[in-house]
Amino acid sequence: MTPEPAVQSLSTQVLVVGAGPVGLLLACELRRARVPVIIVERLPSPMTESRASQLTTLTAELLHERGFDALLDAAVCEPRAHFGGLPFDVSGVPSQYAGHWKVPQYRTESIIGRRAETLGATLLRAHELTDMSERAEHVRCGVRGPDGDLRIQAQYVVGCDGAASTVRRLAGFTSTVTGPTRELLRADVTGINIRDRRFERLAGGLAVAGTSDGVTRVMVHAFGADVAERMAPPGFAAIARLWEEVTGEDISGGTAIWTDSFDNASGLADSYRRGRVLLAGDAAHWHMPIGGQALNVGLQDAVNLGWKLAGSVHGWAPPHLLDSYHDERHLVAARVLRYVAAQEAVLLGQAEIEPLRAVLTELVGLEPVRDHLSRVLSGLDVPYGPGQSPLAGRRIANMRLRSLPGSPATVGLLAATEPVVVRLVPRAETAGHQGSPPAEFPVPTVYAIPEEGFPSEVTAMLVRPDGYVAWAGDDEEELSLAIGQWFRVRSDNVAR
Repeated sequence: MTPEPAVQSLSTQVLVVGAGPVGLLLACELRRARVPVIIVERLPSPMTESRASQLTTLTAELLHERGFDALLDAAVCEPRAHFGGLPFDVSGVPSQYAGHWKVPQYRTESIIGRRAETLGATLLRAHELTDMSERAEHVRCGVRGPDGDLRIQAQYVVGCDGAASTVRRLAGFTSTVTGPTRELLRADVTGINIRDRRFERLAGGLAVAGTSDGVTRVMVHAFGADVAERMAPPGFAAIARLWEEVTGEDISGGTAIWTDSFDNASGLADSYRRGRVLLAGDAAHWHMPIGGQALNVGLQDAVNLGWKLAGSVHGWAPPHLLDSYHDERHLVAARVLRYVAAQEAVLLGQAEIEPLRAVLTELVGLEPVRDHLSRVLSGLDVPYGPGQSPLAGRRIANMRLRSLPGSPATVGLLAATEPVVVRLVPRAETAGHQGSPPAEFPVPTVYAIPEEGFPSEVTAMLVRPDGYVAWAGDDEEELSLAIGQWFRVRSDNVAR
Protein backbone atom coordinates (compact mmCIF):
# COMPACT_ATOMS: atom_id res chain seq x y z
CA MET A 1 0.00 0.00 0.00
CA THR A 2 1.50 3.31 -1.08
CA PRO A 3 1.84 5.73 1.87
CA GLU A 4 0.16 9.11 1.68
CA PRO A 5 2.65 11.84 0.69
CA ALA A 6 3.66 14.14 3.52
CA VAL A 7 2.00 17.54 3.55
CA GLN A 8 4.59 20.30 3.33
CA SER A 9 4.21 23.08 5.90
CA LEU A 10 5.09 26.75 5.33
CA SER A 11 4.68 29.82 7.50
CA THR A 12 4.53 33.52 6.73
CA GLN A 13 3.27 36.74 8.21
CA VAL A 14 0.77 37.44 5.42
CA LEU A 15 -0.76 35.08 2.86
CA VAL A 16 -2.19 36.88 -0.17
CA VAL A 17 -4.63 34.82 -2.24
CA GLY A 18 -4.70 36.00 -5.85
CA ALA A 19 -1.88 37.30 -8.06
CA GLY A 20 -3.78 39.88 -10.05
CA PRO A 21 -2.69 43.52 -9.92
CA VAL A 22 -4.33 44.09 -6.52
CA GLY A 23 -2.73 41.12 -4.77
CA LEU A 24 0.64 41.86 -6.33
CA LEU A 25 0.59 45.55 -5.34
CA LEU A 26 -0.40 44.59 -1.79
CA ALA A 27 2.57 42.21 -1.71
CA CYS A 28 4.83 45.07 -2.85
CA GLU A 29 3.51 47.32 -0.08
CA LEU A 30 4.11 44.64 2.53
CA ARG A 31 7.59 43.77 1.30
CA ARG A 32 8.58 47.45 1.24
CA ALA A 33 7.70 47.40 4.93
CA ARG A 34 9.77 44.22 5.45
CA VAL A 35 6.77 41.92 6.01
CA PRO A 36 7.20 38.29 4.79
CA VAL A 37 4.57 37.47 2.15
CA ILE A 38 3.46 34.37 0.26
CA ILE A 39 1.09 34.75 -2.72
CA VAL A 40 -0.92 31.78 -3.97
CA GLU A 41 -2.54 31.91 -7.41
CA ARG A 42 -4.60 29.14 -9.01
CA LEU A 43 -3.65 30.10 -12.58
CA PRO A 44 -0.39 28.54 -13.80
CA SER A 45 0.68 31.65 -15.72
CA PRO A 46 -0.27 35.34 -15.89
CA MET A 47 -3.27 36.36 -17.95
CA THR A 48 -2.44 37.72 -21.39
CA GLU A 49 -5.69 39.50 -22.22
CA SER A 50 -6.41 43.05 -21.09
CA ARG A 51 -9.71 43.28 -19.26
CA ALA A 52 -9.09 46.74 -17.81
CA SER A 53 -6.85 49.26 -19.54
CA GLN A 54 -7.28 52.49 -17.62
CA LEU A 55 -5.51 53.97 -14.61
CA THR A 56 -7.10 56.98 -12.96
CA THR A 57 -5.24 60.06 -11.75
CA LEU A 58 -5.12 58.88 -8.13
CA THR A 59 -3.85 55.44 -9.12
CA ALA A 60 -1.18 56.99 -11.33
CA GLU A 61 -0.05 59.21 -8.43
CA LEU A 62 0.20 56.22 -6.09
CA LEU A 63 2.15 54.17 -8.64
CA HIS A 64 4.51 57.10 -9.31
CA GLU A 65 5.19 57.47 -5.60
CA ARG A 66 6.10 53.78 -5.49
CA GLY A 67 8.55 53.95 -8.37
CA PHE A 68 6.45 52.51 -11.19
CA ASP A 69 7.37 55.28 -13.62
CA ALA A 70 8.30 52.78 -16.34
CA LEU A 71 4.69 51.60 -16.36
CA LEU A 72 3.34 55.14 -16.45
CA ASP A 73 5.81 56.22 -19.15
CA ALA A 74 4.40 53.49 -21.40
CA ALA A 75 0.81 54.60 -20.77
CA VAL A 76 -1.10 56.91 -23.09
CA CYS A 77 -2.85 59.84 -21.45
CA GLU A 78 -6.52 60.15 -22.37
CA PRO A 79 -7.81 63.60 -21.37
CA ARG A 80 -11.45 62.54 -21.69
CA ALA A 81 -13.70 60.57 -19.38
CA HIS A 82 -17.38 59.80 -19.59
CA PHE A 83 -20.41 59.44 -17.37
CA GLY A 84 -22.75 56.86 -18.83
CA GLY A 85 -21.25 57.49 -22.26
CA LEU A 86 -21.54 61.30 -21.98
CA PRO A 87 -17.99 62.65 -22.54
CA PHE A 88 -16.21 65.43 -20.70
CA ASP A 89 -12.65 66.60 -20.11
CA VAL A 90 -10.67 65.55 -17.01
CA SER A 91 -7.33 67.13 -17.86
CA GLY A 92 -7.87 70.07 -15.51
CA VAL A 93 -7.77 68.22 -12.19
CA PRO A 94 -4.94 69.38 -9.87
CA SER A 95 -2.33 66.70 -10.49
CA GLN A 96 0.69 66.04 -12.66
CA TYR A 97 -1.18 62.88 -13.70
CA ALA A 98 -4.39 64.58 -14.77
CA GLY A 99 -6.37 62.46 -17.19
CA HIS A 100 -6.87 58.73 -17.55
CA TRP A 101 -3.82 56.60 -18.36
CA LYS A 102 -4.31 53.81 -20.89
CA VAL A 103 -2.16 50.73 -20.41
CA PRO A 104 -3.13 47.06 -20.91
CA GLN A 105 -3.89 45.26 -17.67
CA TYR A 106 -1.48 42.43 -18.46
CA ARG A 107 1.35 44.97 -18.62
CA THR A 108 0.32 46.50 -15.29
CA GLU A 109 0.18 43.04 -13.75
CA SER A 110 3.52 42.01 -15.23
CA ILE A 111 5.43 45.05 -13.99
CA ILE A 112 3.93 44.99 -10.50
CA GLY A 113 4.51 41.23 -10.33
CA ARG A 114 8.20 41.56 -11.19
CA ARG A 115 8.56 44.21 -8.50
CA ALA A 116 6.87 41.99 -5.90
CA GLU A 117 9.24 39.12 -6.60
CA THR A 118 12.26 41.45 -6.68
CA LEU A 119 11.24 42.71 -3.24
CA GLY A 120 11.19 39.14 -1.97
CA ALA A 121 7.56 38.02 -2.12
CA THR A 122 7.12 34.27 -2.71
CA LEU A 123 4.70 33.58 -5.59
CA LEU A 124 3.21 30.08 -5.87
CA ARG A 125 1.40 29.66 -9.19
CA ALA A 126 -0.95 26.76 -9.96
CA HIS A 127 -1.80 26.67 -6.25
CA GLU A 128 -5.40 26.84 -5.05
CA LEU A 129 -6.73 27.60 -1.58
CA THR A 130 -8.92 24.70 -0.40
CA ASP A 131 -9.63 25.30 3.29
CA MET A 132 -8.99 27.82 6.02
CA SER A 133 -9.36 27.89 9.80
CA GLU A 134 -8.58 30.78 12.12
CA ARG A 135 -6.82 30.33 15.45
CA ALA A 136 -6.10 32.92 18.14
CA GLU A 137 -2.68 33.87 16.76
CA HIS A 138 -2.76 32.72 13.14
CA VAL A 139 -4.77 31.30 10.23
CA ARG A 140 -4.14 27.78 8.94
CA CYS A 141 -4.71 27.36 5.20
CA GLY A 142 -4.83 24.27 3.03
CA VAL A 143 -3.47 24.75 -0.47
CA ARG A 144 -3.48 22.30 -3.38
CA GLY A 145 -0.50 22.52 -5.73
CA PRO A 146 0.89 20.60 -8.70
CA ASP A 147 3.36 18.75 -6.44
CA GLY A 148 0.94 17.99 -3.63
CA ASP A 149 -0.86 19.69 -0.78
CA LEU A 150 0.58 22.45 1.37
CA ARG A 151 -0.31 23.68 4.81
CA ILE A 152 0.41 27.39 5.18
CA GLN A 153 0.24 29.16 8.52
CA ALA A 154 -0.10 32.94 8.34
CA GLN A 155 -0.66 35.72 10.82
CA TYR A 156 -3.09 37.32 8.35
CA VAL A 157 -4.79 36.24 5.10
CA VAL A 158 -5.97 38.69 2.44
CA GLY A 159 -8.35 37.61 -0.31
CA CYS A 160 -7.52 39.36 -3.59
CA ASP A 161 -9.07 36.52 -5.58
CA GLY A 162 -11.86 38.22 -7.51
CA ALA A 163 -15.63 38.44 -7.44
CA ALA A 164 -16.01 34.68 -6.92
CA SER A 165 -13.57 34.85 -3.99
CA THR A 166 -12.74 31.57 -2.28
CA VAL A 167 -11.41 33.50 0.72
CA ARG A 168 -14.71 35.36 1.09
CA ARG A 169 -16.64 32.09 0.98
CA LEU A 170 -14.40 30.08 3.30
CA ALA A 171 -14.17 32.87 5.89
CA GLY A 172 -17.94 33.36 5.97
CA PHE A 173 -18.11 36.98 4.83
CA THR A 174 -21.62 38.19 4.02
CA SER A 175 -22.33 40.51 1.10
CA THR A 176 -25.10 42.71 -0.22
CA VAL A 177 -25.68 41.47 -3.77
CA THR A 178 -27.74 42.56 -6.78
CA GLY A 179 -28.34 39.94 -9.46
CA PRO A 180 -27.68 40.36 -13.20
CA THR A 181 -30.25 41.87 -15.54
CA ARG A 182 -28.07 43.00 -18.48
CA GLU A 183 -25.12 41.50 -20.35
CA LEU A 184 -22.44 42.70 -22.74
CA LEU A 185 -20.32 40.56 -25.07
CA ARG A 186 -16.75 41.54 -25.85
CA ALA A 187 -13.93 40.40 -28.14
CA ASP A 188 -10.50 41.44 -29.39
CA VAL A 189 -10.46 40.77 -33.13
CA THR A 190 -7.94 40.94 -35.97
CA GLY A 191 -8.69 41.01 -39.69
CA ILE A 192 -11.67 43.38 -39.62
CA ASN A 193 -11.99 46.98 -40.77
CA ILE A 194 -14.77 48.89 -39.02
CA ARG A 195 -15.00 52.46 -37.78
CA ASP A 196 -14.38 53.33 -34.16
CA ARG A 197 -17.47 53.76 -32.02
CA ARG A 198 -17.49 55.34 -28.57
CA PHE A 199 -20.62 54.23 -26.70
CA GLU A 200 -22.86 54.44 -29.73
CA ARG A 201 -26.53 53.88 -28.87
CA LEU A 202 -28.47 52.40 -31.79
CA ALA A 203 -32.06 51.28 -32.17
CA GLY A 204 -31.31 47.74 -31.02
CA GLY A 205 -28.55 48.25 -28.50
CA LEU A 206 -25.13 49.65 -27.65
CA ALA A 207 -21.96 49.21 -29.74
CA VAL A 208 -18.37 50.13 -28.89
CA ALA A 209 -15.35 49.62 -31.15
CA GLY A 210 -11.75 50.79 -31.11
CA THR A 211 -8.70 49.67 -33.08
CA SER A 212 -5.09 49.78 -31.89
CA ASP A 213 -2.07 48.03 -33.44
CA GLY A 214 -4.26 46.03 -35.76
CA VAL A 215 -6.51 44.67 -33.01
CA THR A 216 -10.12 45.84 -32.76
CA ARG A 217 -11.97 45.54 -29.49
CA VAL A 218 -15.71 45.24 -30.00
CA MET A 219 -18.32 45.34 -27.27
CA VAL A 220 -22.05 44.95 -27.82
CA HIS A 221 -25.28 44.91 -25.84
CA ALA A 222 -28.78 44.20 -27.13
CA PHE A 223 -31.52 46.17 -25.41
CA GLY A 224 -33.95 43.93 -23.54
CA ALA A 225 -31.95 40.73 -24.06
CA ASP A 226 -31.92 38.09 -21.33
CA VAL A 227 -28.71 37.33 -19.44
CA ALA A 228 -27.36 33.96 -20.52
CA GLU A 229 -26.14 31.39 -18.01
CA ARG A 230 -22.58 30.71 -19.12
CA MET A 231 -20.07 28.08 -18.09
CA ALA A 232 -17.47 29.42 -20.54
CA PRO A 233 -16.82 32.59 -22.57
CA PRO A 234 -19.11 33.06 -25.58
CA GLY A 235 -17.86 31.94 -28.96
CA PHE A 236 -16.87 34.55 -31.51
CA ALA A 237 -19.66 33.43 -33.85
CA ALA A 238 -22.26 34.43 -31.24
CA ILE A 239 -20.59 37.79 -30.73
CA ALA A 240 -20.44 38.42 -34.48
CA ARG A 241 -24.15 37.58 -34.85
CA LEU A 242 -25.13 39.99 -32.08
CA TRP A 243 -22.85 42.68 -33.50
CA GLU A 244 -24.57 42.38 -36.87
CA GLU A 245 -28.02 42.49 -35.27
CA VAL A 246 -27.21 45.74 -33.47
CA THR A 247 -24.98 47.52 -36.03
CA GLY A 248 -25.72 45.85 -39.38
CA GLU A 249 -21.98 45.11 -39.85
CA ASP A 250 -20.56 41.69 -40.62
CA ILE A 251 -17.39 40.96 -38.64
CA SER A 252 -17.63 37.17 -38.86
CA GLY A 253 -14.58 37.01 -41.15
CA GLY A 254 -12.29 38.26 -38.39
CA THR A 255 -10.19 36.18 -36.01
CA ALA A 256 -10.87 36.50 -32.30
CA ILE A 257 -7.84 36.70 -30.03
CA TRP A 258 -9.99 36.72 -26.92
CA THR A 259 -13.69 36.71 -26.07
CA ASP A 260 -15.62 37.22 -22.89
CA SER A 261 -18.90 38.46 -21.47
CA PHE A 262 -19.84 40.42 -18.40
CA ASP A 263 -23.08 41.39 -16.76
CA ASN A 264 -24.31 43.99 -14.32
CA ALA A 265 -24.32 41.82 -11.21
CA SER A 266 -22.90 43.76 -8.29
CA GLY A 267 -21.98 43.11 -4.70
CA LEU A 268 -20.31 44.64 -1.69
CA ALA A 269 -18.94 42.69 1.24
CA ASP A 270 -20.65 43.85 4.42
CA SER A 271 -17.29 43.91 6.16
CA TYR A 272 -13.76 43.93 4.76
CA ARG A 273 -12.35 42.23 7.84
CA ARG A 274 -13.23 39.14 9.87
CA GLY A 275 -10.56 38.68 12.51
CA ARG A 276 -7.30 37.82 10.76
CA VAL A 277 -8.88 37.58 7.30
CA LEU A 278 -9.37 40.60 5.03
CA LEU A 279 -10.66 41.27 1.52
CA ALA A 280 -9.43 43.65 -1.20
CA GLY A 281 -10.30 44.44 -4.79
CA ASP A 282 -13.04 42.49 -6.54
CA ALA A 283 -13.19 40.05 -3.62
CA ALA A 284 -14.63 42.93 -1.57
CA HIS A 285 -16.66 44.76 -4.23
CA TRP A 286 -17.71 43.88 -7.76
CA HIS A 287 -19.79 45.56 -10.46
CA MET A 288 -20.16 46.10 -14.19
CA PRO A 289 -16.80 47.37 -15.56
CA ILE A 290 -17.74 50.90 -16.54
CA GLY A 291 -14.85 53.38 -16.63
CA GLY A 292 -12.21 51.02 -15.27
CA GLN A 293 -13.26 51.68 -11.68
CA ALA A 294 -12.84 48.09 -10.44
CA LEU A 295 -9.09 47.87 -11.10
CA ASN A 296 -8.42 51.34 -9.73
CA VAL A 297 -10.45 50.98 -6.55
CA GLY A 298 -8.74 47.64 -5.97
CA LEU A 299 -5.24 49.06 -6.35
CA GLN A 300 -6.18 51.88 -3.98
CA ASP A 301 -7.46 49.24 -1.51
CA ALA A 302 -4.01 47.64 -1.59
CA VAL A 303 -2.25 50.90 -0.79
CA ASN A 304 -4.67 51.71 2.03
CA LEU A 305 -4.37 48.24 3.56
CA GLY A 306 -0.65 47.64 3.09
CA TRP A 307 0.78 50.02 5.68
CA LYS A 308 -1.94 49.23 8.23
CA LEU A 309 -1.32 45.51 7.92
CA ALA A 310 2.45 46.08 8.14
CA GLY A 311 1.97 48.19 11.27
CA SER A 312 -0.13 45.43 12.82
CA VAL A 313 2.53 42.83 12.03
CA HIS A 314 5.37 44.99 13.37
CA GLY A 315 3.44 46.07 16.44
CA TRP A 316 3.40 49.86 16.02
CA ALA A 317 -0.25 50.04 14.93
CA PRO A 318 -2.92 50.57 17.62
CA PRO A 319 -5.63 47.86 17.70
CA HIS A 320 -8.23 49.92 15.82
CA LEU A 321 -5.97 50.88 12.89
CA LEU A 322 -6.62 47.72 10.88
CA ASP A 323 -10.38 48.23 11.32
CA SER A 324 -10.03 51.66 9.70
CA TYR A 325 -9.30 49.86 6.42
CA HIS A 326 -12.94 48.79 6.25
CA ASP A 327 -14.20 52.14 7.56
CA GLU A 328 -12.39 54.08 4.82
CA ARG A 329 -12.53 51.79 1.81
CA HIS A 330 -16.06 50.39 2.23
CA LEU A 331 -17.47 53.91 1.86
CA VAL A 332 -15.44 54.44 -1.31
CA ALA A 333 -16.67 51.19 -2.89
CA ALA A 334 -20.30 51.86 -1.93
CA ARG A 335 -20.12 55.21 -3.69
CA VAL A 336 -18.50 53.66 -6.77
CA LEU A 337 -21.30 51.09 -6.95
CA ARG A 338 -23.88 53.87 -6.89
CA TYR A 339 -22.12 55.77 -9.66
CA VAL A 340 -21.72 52.61 -11.75
CA ALA A 341 -25.42 51.75 -11.36
CA ALA A 342 -26.37 55.26 -12.44
CA GLN A 343 -24.08 55.12 -15.47
CA GLU A 344 -25.39 51.69 -16.43
CA ALA A 345 -28.96 53.04 -16.48
CA VAL A 346 -27.92 56.04 -18.59
CA LEU A 347 -25.82 53.95 -20.97
CA LEU A 348 -27.96 50.82 -21.38
CA GLY A 349 -31.48 52.07 -20.74
CA GLN A 350 -33.89 51.88 -23.66
CA ALA A 351 -35.87 54.74 -25.22
CA GLU A 352 -37.34 55.83 -21.89
CA ILE A 353 -33.90 56.99 -20.72
CA GLU A 354 -33.45 59.51 -23.57
CA PRO A 355 -35.04 62.51 -21.75
CA LEU A 356 -32.73 61.92 -18.79
CA ARG A 357 -29.73 61.65 -21.10
CA ALA A 358 -30.66 64.99 -22.67
CA VAL A 359 -30.83 66.68 -19.26
CA LEU A 360 -27.55 65.09 -18.12
CA THR A 361 -25.87 66.26 -21.31
CA GLU A 362 -26.78 69.83 -20.36
CA LEU A 363 -25.59 69.36 -16.79
CA VAL A 364 -22.25 67.86 -17.79
CA GLY A 365 -21.70 70.97 -19.88
CA LEU A 366 -21.77 73.12 -16.73
CA GLU A 367 -18.34 73.79 -15.23
CA PRO A 368 -19.22 73.00 -11.56
CA VAL A 369 -20.80 69.68 -12.56
CA ARG A 370 -17.91 68.83 -14.85
CA ASP A 371 -15.37 69.69 -12.13
CA HIS A 372 -17.20 67.54 -9.60
CA LEU A 373 -17.41 64.54 -11.91
CA SER A 374 -13.76 65.00 -12.90
CA ARG A 375 -12.63 64.78 -9.29
CA VAL A 376 -14.91 61.82 -8.54
CA LEU A 377 -13.84 59.76 -11.54
CA SER A 378 -10.18 60.71 -11.05
CA GLY A 379 -10.30 59.52 -7.42
CA LEU A 380 -9.19 62.88 -6.03
CA ASP A 381 -12.24 63.65 -3.89
CA VAL A 382 -11.75 60.81 -1.39
CA PRO A 383 -10.94 62.23 2.07
CA TYR A 384 -9.80 59.97 4.91
CA GLY A 385 -9.93 60.59 8.62
CA PRO A 386 -12.23 62.59 10.89
CA GLY A 387 -11.49 65.97 9.31
CA GLN A 388 -11.10 67.70 12.69
CA SER A 389 -8.13 69.81 11.59
CA PRO A 390 -7.26 71.85 8.47
CA LEU A 391 -6.25 69.69 5.50
CA ALA A 392 -6.95 66.44 7.40
CA GLY A 393 -7.91 63.66 5.03
CA ARG A 394 -6.33 65.29 1.97
CA ARG A 395 -3.44 63.88 0.01
CA ILE A 396 -0.14 65.71 0.29
CA ALA A 397 0.55 64.98 -3.38
CA ASN A 398 -1.92 67.68 -4.37
CA MET A 399 -0.69 70.36 -1.97
CA ARG A 400 1.74 73.12 -2.85
CA LEU A 401 4.69 71.95 -0.78
CA ARG A 402 8.40 71.63 -1.46
CA SER A 403 11.33 70.04 0.34
CA LEU A 404 14.16 72.24 1.60
CA PRO A 405 16.38 71.70 -1.46
CA GLY A 406 13.46 72.92 -3.55
CA SER A 407 12.20 69.70 -5.14
CA PRO A 408 8.55 68.66 -4.82
CA ALA A 409 7.99 67.37 -1.30
CA THR A 410 6.20 64.27 -2.51
CA VAL A 411 9.46 62.90 -3.92
CA GLY A 412 11.03 60.78 -1.20
CA LEU A 413 8.48 61.81 1.43
CA LEU A 414 5.77 59.39 0.35
CA ALA A 415 8.12 56.46 -0.20
CA ALA A 416 7.92 55.87 3.55
CA THR A 417 6.26 52.78 5.01
CA GLU A 418 5.67 54.41 8.40
CA PRO A 419 4.17 57.79 9.41
CA VAL A 420 6.06 61.04 8.98
CA VAL A 421 5.76 64.38 10.75
CA VAL A 422 6.18 67.23 8.26
CA ARG A 423 7.18 70.54 9.83
CA LEU A 424 6.57 73.56 7.61
CA VAL A 425 9.35 76.11 7.52
CA PRO A 426 9.03 79.65 6.05
CA ARG A 427 11.58 80.24 3.31
CA ALA A 428 13.40 82.79 5.45
CA GLU A 429 14.10 80.16 8.09
CA THR A 430 15.28 77.31 5.89
CA ALA A 431 18.95 77.86 6.68
CA GLY A 432 18.36 76.72 10.24
CA HIS A 433 16.95 73.35 9.24
CA GLN A 434 19.40 71.13 7.46
CA GLY A 435 17.93 67.66 7.85
CA SER A 436 15.81 65.24 9.81
CA PRO A 437 16.15 64.55 13.54
CA PRO A 438 18.14 61.56 14.79
CA ALA A 439 16.96 58.12 13.74
CA GLU A 440 15.89 57.11 17.26
CA PHE A 441 12.64 59.08 17.00
CA PRO A 442 9.78 56.60 16.37
CA VAL A 443 8.02 59.09 14.07
CA PRO A 444 10.58 60.61 11.68
CA THR A 445 10.39 64.33 11.04
CA VAL A 446 11.10 66.09 7.74
CA TYR A 447 11.00 69.78 6.91
CA ALA A 448 9.23 71.35 3.97
CA ILE A 449 8.47 74.78 2.56
CA PRO A 450 4.81 75.73 2.04
CA GLU A 451 4.19 77.55 -1.19
CA GLU A 452 1.89 80.50 -1.79
CA GLY A 453 -1.70 79.87 -0.81
CA PHE A 454 -0.95 77.24 1.84
CA PRO A 455 -3.01 77.77 5.05
CA SER A 456 -0.95 79.94 7.40
CA GLU A 457 -2.38 78.25 10.49
CA VAL A 458 -0.74 74.94 9.56
CA THR A 459 2.83 74.59 10.85
CA ALA A 460 2.99 70.79 11.08
CA MET A 461 1.30 67.76 9.57
CA LEU A 462 1.15 64.09 10.46
CA VAL A 463 1.30 62.24 7.12
CA ARG A 464 0.25 58.63 6.74
CA PRO A 465 2.39 56.23 4.67
CA ASP A 466 -0.22 56.32 1.88
CA GLY A 467 0.25 60.09 1.52
CA TYR A 468 -2.92 61.23 3.30
CA VAL A 469 -2.79 63.83 6.07
CA ALA A 470 -3.92 62.37 9.40
CA TRP A 471 -3.65 65.69 11.22
CA ALA A 472 -2.61 69.26 10.43
CA GLY A 473 -2.36 72.39 12.58
CA ASP A 474 -0.12 74.41 14.88
CA ASP A 475 -0.83 72.87 18.30
CA GLU A 476 1.90 70.53 19.56
CA GLU A 477 -0.41 68.90 22.11
CA GLU A 478 -2.94 68.10 19.40
CA LEU A 479 -0.14 66.65 17.27
CA SER A 480 0.91 64.38 20.13
CA LEU A 481 -2.69 63.23 20.61
CA ALA A 482 -3.03 62.55 16.87
CA ILE A 483 0.12 60.44 16.89
CA GLY A 484 -1.24 58.45 19.83
CA GLN A 485 -4.54 57.93 17.98
CA TRP A 486 -3.01 56.75 14.73
CA PHE A 487 0.24 55.14 15.82
CA ARG A 488 1.35 53.23 18.90
CA VAL A 489 4.34 55.39 19.90
CA ARG A 490 5.10 57.61 22.88
CA SER A 491 4.10 61.15 22.00
CA ASP A 492 6.99 62.55 24.06
CA ASN A 493 9.38 61.00 21.52
CA VAL A 494 8.16 63.22 18.70
CA ALA A 495 10.84 65.61 17.44
CA ARG A 496 10.15 69.28 17.95
